[in-house]
Amino acid sequence: MNTIKRVLIIDDHAVVRQGIRSALESYEIYEIFEAGSKSEALAQTAKIDPDAMIVDINLPDGNGLEIVSWARTISKTLAIVVLSFNESNEFVIGAMKAGASAFLNKSAPLSELKSALEFALLSPEKFSAKDLNHKLETKERTFGLSQRELQILTQLYRGEPLKELASSLFISEATLKTHLSSVYRKLHVNNRVQAIEKARVSGIT
Repeated sequence: MNTIKRVLIIDDHAVVRQGIRSALESYEIYEIFEAGSKSEALAQTAKIDPDAMIVDINLPDGNGLEIVSWARTISKTLAIVVLSFNESNEFVIGAMKAGASAFLNKSAPLSELKSALEFALLSPEKFSAKDLNHKLETKERTFGLSQRELQILTQLYRGEPLKELASSLFISEATLKTHLSSVYRKLHVNNRVQAIEKARVSGIT
């Protein structure tokens, strides 16, 4: 990586962008650009044609993974590092599916960010993340259920009417029904009784 690499930092916090900028510029092999929102990121990408992106998931006008998916459709060689404080299976695997090259906790040392960026530049179509194999195994074992769906599934055995169950989870009955439809679809079952039994047999509950 002797040539200068254009890196676009996408984060809605100026302090975070400045911290990453300062760290990377010290290596004198990166030319840094910034964007504080999804719309700015799309405009900057079209303008500068970056070699790499460092993308925060939470943006004021959209989800960072939407940028990742879009960017990957237009470039197979773009290095994409996703940052988030949330290292849940859902977020990490979501980043991988979107086409990111690496996922890193936002609180990780800047030295780790540099390493993740170097990996992404060398192998943009591969994916690196902490405990990735464990996360993939967990996803397979839990049928790809989100954390919220797993929470709902573990409560089904109580046999409460949907209205009461929704209330205990602080969500509306309509939202609960939407989650349940997704749970049943992922478990390949048709009702609550079958879902409870599948969860028991699979060791989820």
